[in-house]
Amino acid sequence: MDYPILKILTTFFLFVLTAIAEILGCYFPYLILNQGRSHWLWIPTALSLAIFVWLLTLHPAASGRIYAAYGGIYIFSALMWLRYVDQVMLSRWDVLGGAIVLIGAAIIIMQPQGLIR
Repeated sequence: MDYPILKILTTFFLFVLTAIAEILGCYFPYLILNQGRSHWLWIPTALSLAIFVWLLTLHPAASGRIYAAYGGIYIFSALMWLRYVDQVMLSRWDVLGGAIVLIGAAIIIMQPQGLIR
């Protein structure tokens, strides 16, 4: 089976961008509601969530398969957010769980009828 590395990297990068858009769409309301930040953050919230939805439409596979693979990438991205934005050290359980979901996402992405065709 031939897996073109550029297509795999593009798919992974697209999912990471999608995860960042979703996380930002949730993080801005957190800043508004829990930390009393400016209500103008509702504008980038709406924009982030619209970008999130649009990015999910760029994959040529069945939506359920996209959501399943994306879920693993989202979990990994959320752990990276925890580490580098929230400045919380990851536990070995975080790292192990992140590795497991990335492997699961890779299996879904690279299956013969998966996202890489």
